[in-house]
Amino acid sequence: MAVTDEAIEKIKEMIVSGGLRPGDRLPKESELAAGLGLSRNSLREAVRALSLMRILDVRQGDGTYVTSLAPQLLLEALSFVVDFHRDDTVLEFLAVRRILEPAATAMAAVRISEQQLDALTAQLDKLGEAPSVEDLVACDLEFHRGIVHSSGNSVLCSLLDGLSGPTTRARIWRGLTQEDAVARTLREHRAILAALRDRDAEAARSWATVHIASVEQWLRSTL
Repeated sequence: MAVTDEAIEKIKEMIVSGGLRPGDRLPKESELAAGLGLSRNSLREAVRALSLMRILDVRQGDGTYVTSLAPQLLLEALSFVVDFHRDDTVLEFLAVRRILEPAATAMAAVRISEQQLDALTAQLDKLGEAPSVEDLVACDLEFHRGIVHSSGNSVLCSLLDGLSGPTTRARIWRGLTQEDAVARTLREHRAILAALRDRDAEAARSWATVHIASVEQWLRSTL
């Protein structure tokens, strides 16, 4: 593994230094191995690892290319990793969401367009006042994804998208067991939306914090 790690570091250095740029094709395997002072086998292992990390794109019969290195592409690995969370770490994921999502919601308050606000309103109106828990949670995911996307920060959007999975089951569980959970969630969504329409970043931040903290507080009391 030490040899493979060295190969990964050398390719990484080429990308970070600008020797290889997004979209560039890597030199032939024999040339690259010789140029980096690596064996072809260790180079192959490094390329395989970096392709799993979405840094390189191996195209059969065409060659190996540096990907776009876009945040949403590189952070796909986060979604894969968090799928292996244990139930006892859900509170930690919620705590991270409580730190990041209110900040993204505050950013969205000054950037979100009227069309996006109308789309969020239509989404809530379509859901109605007494949705099923499953429909509510699906809407909740899309509602917050739409707001975070409007923040204009692709890294923040990708991070929160990756973190949303582990908390989905907790939100369904809460909706099924906590009295008034569905109505409370709908009220909080409307309050967040109203703050966004008012372009009130601090109110939007506060309501987003309350919204996430209420799930966190409930889950803490049930564990």
